[in-house]
Amino acid sequence: MIIIPARLASTRFPQKVLADIGGLPMVVRTARQVAHLDDVVVAADDESIIDVCKAHGVKAMLTSTTHKSGTDRINECAQLLDIPDDELVINIQADEPFIEPEVLTLLIDRLNALKAEGRPFVMGSCYNAVNAEAADDPNLVKVVVNAKHDAIYFSRSMIPYNRGGGATYFGHIGIYGFTKRSLHAFCALDDAPIEDIEKLEQLRAVHHGLPISMVKVASTGFGIDTPEDLERAKEIFGVQ
Repeated sequence: MIIIPARLASTRFPQKVLADIGGLPMVVRTARQVAHLDDVVVAADDESIIDVCKAHGVKAMLTSTTHKSGTDRINECAQLLDIPDDELVINIQADEPFIEPEVLTLLIDRLNALKAEGRPFVMGSCYNAVNAEAADDPNLVKVVVNAKHDAIYFSRSMIPYNRGGGATYFGHIGIYGFTKRSLHAFCALDDAPIEDIEKLEQLRAVHHGLPISMVKVASTGFGIDTPEDLERAKEIFGVQ
C-alpha cells in the first residue's frame, strides 16, 4: 500500500500539492507516477484535495488537520483502511512528482527482506550520493550510514564534517517504508528533542535506538519546497 500524505497549508509554497505540473495537480502526478506498483491512497487534510483527487480518479481519504507530521497522517489512514499488520506501507510525499518507480521497487525489496529476517521493527528509506555543493544546502537532508546500511544520523548540516578531506556525502530521499505494525509503533514513540531541533521526524527512530535501513539508489528526482523548485523541476524534466 502506497499512502501519500497531502497537507494544503505550506509556509514557503501555499497549496503546493495542488500546483499545476503539465496539466495535472502535483499530488495527482505523484500518485500516477507510482500507481502501477501498488494500491495508492492520498491521505489529505482538506476537502479540496479530496475533490481534486476524485476528479482525477485517485483514491483519497480525509484525515485530521492536527497531525504533526506526514507519518502521523499516513498512520491514521492505514488504521482507517484496516489493512493487515504485516502489510507494507510506503510513504511518498505529495511533493515528489518525479520520483522514479525503480527507487520504490528497491525500497520494497529491502523491506520484504527485513520482514523475512524477522526484524521486530521494520523501517526503511533511501539515499543517493550528492556533491559538496548540494550537501551544503540545508534544504537537502544528509544521512550517514553504518556498515549494516542502517542510518546513524540525519541532518540539514553538511555531514560528515570534511576535516580530513575526501568526504562522501549522501542525500536523503524522503520516502519511507514500514509495516503497518511498525508504522503504528513509530508514531507511538515519544518525540525526540533532536527531532524538533532539526525538524526531521525520522530522528525519532534514531533517538530511540530503532533501525532505519537505508537503500542506496540512483535518483535525479527531488522534493518541491518552493515555486522556484517547481520551475526548476519543470525545466529538468521537460514539463510545462
